[in-house]
Amino acid sequence: MKRALYSGAAATSLRSAPEPRRGRRGSIVLCALVAALTFVSPAAAQNQPGGFRPPPRLGYVYPAGAQQGTTVTLSLGGQNLDKATALRLTGPGLTAKITGYHRPLNQKEINELREQVDLLQKKRAAAQADPAAPKFTDADQQAIAAARVKLAGRQQRQANPALAETVTIELTVAADAPPGDRELRVRTANGLSNPIVFQVGTLREYVAPVITAENPAAEGAARKAEPRAAVRQPPVAIKLPVLVNGQILPGEIDRYKFAARAGQQLTLVTSARALLPYLADAVPGWFQATLALYDSAGREVAYTDDFRFNPDPVLAYTIPADGEYTVEIKDSIYRGREDFIYRLTLGELPFITGIYPLGCTPSPKCAFALTGWNLSANRVELDNSSRPPGRYELFAHRQDLRSNRAVFVVDSQPDTAEAEPNDPSPRAQLLTLPAIVNGRIERADDADIYLLRGKAGAQIVAEILARRLQSPLDSSLRLTDAAGKVIASNDDFDDKAAGLLAHQADSRLTATLPADGDYFIHVTDAQHQGSPAHAYRLRVGQPREDFELRVAPSTINLRAGGSQVITIFAVRHDGFSGEIKLGLIDAPDGFGLSGARLPAGQDKIQLTLNVSPTPRDQVYELRLGGVAKIAGQNVTREALPADDMMQAFLYRHLVPAKEFLADVSGRTAPIRVSDRPPVNIPAGGTVTITLASLVPRRVEITGAELSDAPAGITIQKTEQHGGQLDIILACDAAKLKPGAEGNLIINGFTKRENKTPKDGKKTVGVPLGAAPAIPFVITAAKP
Repeated sequence: MKRALYSGAAATSLRSAPEPRRGRRGSIVLCALVAALTFVSPAAAQNQPGGFRPPPRLGYVYPAGAQQGTTVTLSLGGQNLDKATALRLTGPGLTAKITGYHRPLNQKEINELREQVDLLQKKRAAAQADPAAPKFTDADQQAIAAARVKLAGRQQRQANPALAETVTIELTVAADAPPGDRELRVRTANGLSNPIVFQVGTLREYVAPVITAENPAAEGAARKAEPRAAVRQPPVAIKLPVLVNGQILPGEIDRYKFAARAGQQLTLVTSARALLPYLADAVPGWFQATLALYDSAGREVAYTDDFRFNPDPVLAYTIPADGEYTVEIKDSIYRGREDFIYRLTLGELPFITGIYPLGCTPSPKCAFALTGWNLSANRVELDNSSRPPGRYELFAHRQDLRSNRAVFVVDSQPDTAEAEPNDPSPRAQLLTLPAIVNGRIERADDADIYLLRGKAGAQIVAEILARRLQSPLDSSLRLTDAAGKVIASNDDFDDKAAGLLAHQADSRLTATLPADGDYFIHVTDAQHQGSPAHAYRLRVGQPREDFELRVAPSTINLRAGGSQVITIFAVRHDGFSGEIKLGLIDAPDGFGLSGARLPAGQDKIQLTLNVSPTPRDQVYELRLGGVAKIAGQNVTREALPADDMMQAFLYRHLVPAKEFLADVSGRTAPIRVSDRPPVNIPAGGTVTITLASLVPRRVEITGAELSDAPAGITIQKTEQHGGQLDIILACDAAKLKPGAEGNLIINGFTKRENKTPKDGKKTVGVPLGAAPAIPFVITAAKP
């Protein structure tokens, strides 16, 4: 059995490698945390953030937005929201204060209320039967009534623990607050929550009543408490233009009526999935809203349940005659609960259905043609000369109304426009590589064909950007030789960086050309559709190796002196497979990473964010990046914060966030790993690593477990000695081969005696949290 024993962890810096390209606010520095440590008892530690009491978790905010220059009351629904102390909102112009908290009764409280009612009822009966008995007072009657209200509210509350608690917020939006999406988090004594979308709008807003246990008298509350046959609510009168906020609970159909004039082109735009992109415990994984429009005679005149590939429905309708119209919104299969929230805009609103081209170079005059409804112009010109390569938004305006957003890219590589006709092959448009082409599939079964002249052995990458830029094109790519033989083809390419797409539909292919000669790139729509809106950007050329990084989760809760697990995801482009060194950028004092390296060929790794034991109570905004060697040059990329969200019990997506935050408060009994990384584990053999508490006279580590360990690495046994814990790791040679590497995450435990009236003393395990990540390498077993 191999034994690796040494203490401490050497601090390293990416500056020891060839100097990386500097980031926007400084170079990337990787450091390990080595410091004197302080102690908090395991009992007290249970109340500290990032440890044993779970941090807050937000499921929804209602309403999910507000108009500029207004003050609104918000309900935040979720779990572990007690002792909320503060809110964090991105962007300027928002101020908020916490005004209330409610949670459902637990079983103990329910039993106590029932006992209270029973005792008071017996007291009343006794007083009626015997004048000498204690009097039954008005206060007693009020206590019975109050208890019954609480019990009745409990019955009307939906039994979904993930949404059971609510925090009430009073939020003020400044008149000059920029419109658009923000992120909202709540902070409690146990840490900072996940982010949730909150929108600042420009339109007047209507908010349907909030249905909660505290407000059982709200319209329809009793009906909404349980699923039953769909019932249409009486329509609420609204005046256009307006933005309506609503909640769909089981069986609910919300209805709104308004007056409209002949000739008005109305736009009805729903935001539902845009607010909560994925639901873990609902199929298809989001609130699937539908819209139906009825005339004054009750006839359905328009219906939709999506907009192209976007699940959120959008409806455009030209009013044929003056009169009163009614819009209905519901879930497609009549589901509902508190987090089925929506924001519905109605009016003669500008709406962009497409732009062309989908991108440009960094030019002072980039012209885009616009298509859509109620647009005041069909062309917009932007100055992109100072914009680095990336994705950007544009909006159209009609008087003081702002449209939905359109997305385009800026690329440093020159581009060209598709030249029709370019099909069939004899008319193919000749490309000089590398090339970026702005094109459109303008009619059903259209095909755009491009000619390139290649050399034997040349590597070719062809990639479509369309669906990722909101184009309805469902692209298909084929590479053929001059005889029509297919060299490579692709329909859908899964881009892990596009976590918000409900359907990945862009195409990408790679190929090595077998001989000198002419080759053809064929671009078509896989659904045999086409229109001027079916735009795309085609990139063709040699591989451009690169990478993107995502860090999840976007919110980290730590105790001073502790470590918390984070995951780095690498989106590798055009065959890049090299290692990536990771580090914090302009890190606040006391922060560092352990296991900060993504090995070659791997797409994700778990590591730990560590913080020194210096007492603090603060939320920190962090930045993290990576450096890799590509074509002999150091390339630096900053990691974008994201949350790894589940869809419909199964699928997972990286949903982008605006901030990467660490909430630090309280202190912990830190764990030291007495082994200098990496730990070499022989294939088919064992190795011992040692965990120790840096305050061993107060806290002993008595147990450990691996978290998300690679298949093949297990804890064979543990042994306590001298206040330390030896962990004997075993490697299954059939599952892990020499050369495999990564990080091990080990969680430590101690023991504590609990006293209960029923069982007396009882020994329980108390988690101490994660040790700093331990890099490992699988080595060949010695003969």
